[in-house]
Amino acid sequence: MTVEMSSNKPYIVRAFYEWISDNQLTPYIQVDVNVPGVSVPMAYVNNGQIVLNIAMSAVGSISMTGDEIVFSARFGGKLEHMHVPFGAIAAIYAKENGAGTALAIELPAETEPNTPPKPMKPSLASVDNVQHEQTNDTDNTGNTTAKKGKPSLTVIK
Repeated sequence: MTVEMSSNKPYIVRAFYEWISDNQLTPYIQVDVNVPGVSVPMAYVNNGQIVLNIAMSAVGSISMTGDEIVFSARFGGKLEHMHVPFGAIAAIYAKENGAGTALAIELPAETEPNTPPKPMKPSLASVDNVQHEQTNDTDNTGNTTAKKGKPSLTVIK
């Protein structure tokens, strides 16, 4: 009798996150944005992938429970709420020395085309008190557009 087991990927990602953090290094994840349920700022995606700093010092709040990582961070001064299913994580590693692991992309078993991202979980409500800053430019038609540049995360205290 064969017993079907759940994915071990959430356990691996959480273990590497803890190991990297315990060594005072910066955990980064590489995410495949084509996996259903991924919600990240698309302006910073390159070749269908985005690299995210998920260190506690770089995010407003982080939850690694269930089947996804949920957190908030600033991109170009704008607070973004992100959802990353564990199946979408292609790698987790330390920024400083590259220690970590590559992981296979796992698609959900029941995938519907154009599945919208899951709604925001209430556990991140505490980040709403953070000041919202955004740098905007005005184009020659008088319309305001957000600046796009190299992605970066800023420590917010």
